[in-house]
Amino acid sequence: MASSFLRRALVVLVLCGTALGVPVDSASQAVVDVDECTSPRVRRSWFVFSDAEKKAYLDAEVCLMSTPTTLKIRGARTKFDDFQAAHALKMEIAHFVGQFLPFHRLFVWAHEQALQNECGYTGAQPFWDETLDVGKFSKSIVLDPVLGFGGDGTGPGGCIQTGPFANYVNPIGPGYPINDHCIDRQIADGASVLAAQALLDSCHNTTSFLAFWPCIEGGPHGAGHAGIGAEMLNPISSPGDPIFYLHHTWLDRLWAKWQLVDPEVRLKDIGGNNRMNLGNWMGGGAPAGGGGGGGGGGSFVPVNLTRPWDVPEPKVVGDPGSNTTLNHLIYLYGLAPNKTIAEVMDTKGFLCYVYD
Repeated sequence: MASSFLRRALVVLVLCGTALGVPVDSASQAVVDVDECTSPRVRRSWFVFSDAEKKAYLDAEVCLMSTPTTLKIRGARTKFDDFQAAHALKMEIAHFVGQFLPFHRLFVWAHEQALQNECGYTGAQPFWDETLDVGKFSKSIVLDPVLGFGGDGTGPGGCIQTGPFANYVNPIGPGYPINDHCIDRQIADGASVLAAQALLDSCHNTTSFLAFWPCIEGGPHGAGHAGIGAEMLNPISSPGDPIFYLHHTWLDRLWAKWQLVDPEVRLKDIGGNNRMNLGNWMGGGAPAGGGGGGGGGGSFVPVNLTRPWDVPEPKVVGDPGSNTTLNHLIYLYGLAPNKTIAEVMDTKGFLCYVYD
């Protein structure tokens, strides 16, 4: 059963401007009825997918890569690019901040919806259980050349040569630049130790969001990004590698499992700074807002995070000050409806999914 407060949620949308012609939010105030979630989709591991299920998912992703952009955000040519472009625009207020987990929960859900609504995918978003591949990412079935995402990059550009995405021309990145390039990888098996079960257990055993969030972002978050490397290692343009979605679905599962330990408390537990401290990030410090895993900046190789002239500063909407609250508005430039953090805390609300 969905929580009663999610059945009828008051969403206050505050006008705060636009980004490159795409509305951030509206000036209206509305009461939104949220239908009760009676038949949630079940998200499952890629490892238990049948060959037919794997092909269906991969085909849907290829479909997004051949579907023209609907948002026309900076640099995007296809629907797949729309997600990468939106992620780039939100980078500063979606990483090493309290919004990190809620933002990516809605972001991945929007991608799942696009696969279904734009490309006829009938399954749920899968996740990559990275604990099963610790120390051997390069041998993972996720990287299968036929029923997977293709293998490591090769040659001077590190371009992937196998799999369904080998010929995709990505117009965004690395980072902010608009620049046609391949999907590249530089797999580092050593970085996958951040997905070790012992580290996950230490995160799961925390008792507050201010301890859990930095433990996840500073630890297992770095496993998939640094372990796959190249495009995935760039905090701005990482959704340019489709593995991004399996990785972040796994992180969302870790959060959902942690929430279910004490749902009365943890479905409302949020906090932390709402804008990234670039100095701390570049110095390898833990995300502000709590203890736990620490070492947040170590998840990525330092890159140029300076916004170019045509990338507006992302707006923080809904928080009265510098701390992340349940009223914080998550906006995705039209990829999904604007939602407050409160509305995405329970996956069995309007999101309507659970994990196996």
